[in-house]
Amino acid sequence: MSRSSVSTRAKEVLRIESQAITGLLSRIGKDFQRSVDLMVACEGRVIVTGMGKAGLIGQKISSTMASIGTPSFWLHPAEAIHGDMGRITRQDLVLALSNSGETEEITRLLPILKRIGAKLIALTGNRKSTLAKHSDAVLDVSVEREACAMNLAPTSSTTAMLAMGDALAVVVSEAKGFKPSDFALLHPGGQLGRRLLLKVKDIMRTGAAHPVVREATPVKAALLAITKARAGSATVVDSRGRLAGIFTDGDLRRHLDAVRLVDLPVTKVMTRNPKTIDQERLAEEALLLLREYRIDELVVINDRRAPVGLLDVQDLLKAGFV
Repeated sequence: MSRSSVSTRAKEVLRIESQAITGLLSRIGKDFQRSVDLMVACEGRVIVTGMGKAGLIGQKISSTMASIGTPSFWLHPAEAIHGDMGRITRQDLVLALSNSGETEEITRLLPILKRIGAKLIALTGNRKSTLAKHSDAVLDVSVEREACAMNLAPTSSTTAMLAMGDALAVVVSEAKGFKPSDFALLHPGGQLGRRLLLKVKDIMRTGAAHPVVREATPVKAALLAITKARAGSATVVDSRGRLAGIFTDGDLRRHLDAVRLVDLPVTKVMTRNPKTIDQERLAEEALLLLREYRIDELVVINDRRAPVGLLDVQDLLKAGFV
């Protein structure tokens, strides 16, 4: 093939597949609503099954559902008829994918599913098929043609299946009121999970790692406390243990010309009214504050304005936030 024909053919394939998706828009009706209702009402799990390429699409759909609030797993239809039907209960819902609706491994499951009592949704390109006739709802994913030059290999048909499955998964998730915090619970290992789950208290410095000094403490002693804790600042408190200020490297540099600096009480050189945060706030919120005010530390306080910890930008770096 010439370079120009390669480009032309590739664009044609994409055009055919995009048309397969846009063709689904007019089919979002009563059966789609029925499918959503069935999935929202499902007390068990959504079990997705399909053979061949449809099965691969089914695995992705099942994975998407599970990640956004609909418990689901994929079941190989051939394995199902050899014992794995025991995974399906009356409380479950089966989503079966078959373009023809006559896939032997799928149709053999139908009488067993009826006896079990599980609801059945079909994703098929043939509304008159055996699968469609035995389903509680039918999602029509038929296409005019495959993108394959021979009109044989599943291409645009599987694209339509995937798109319809995504639409179903997303709408059901929103109907269930699935929230970002719920998403985080299901994705604790990723960066998004950290951002939505990790709180300030989980990474703040406490105890010996958080230097706290009184207002009358000499600058020299405050510096030694910072060095011992390997921190970038010291939190300064008043006689009642409430936050009075913060003493940082920047404060030290700004007062280098002061007479007998190291002997001055730290209250003379500290920053008053420093930026603070509650320990129950998300670490993500702390990051936003640090960026907004272009600072490196936040004092963590309780409801009595007593310091309970220190959050340094380095702590967020270690936690994988920046």
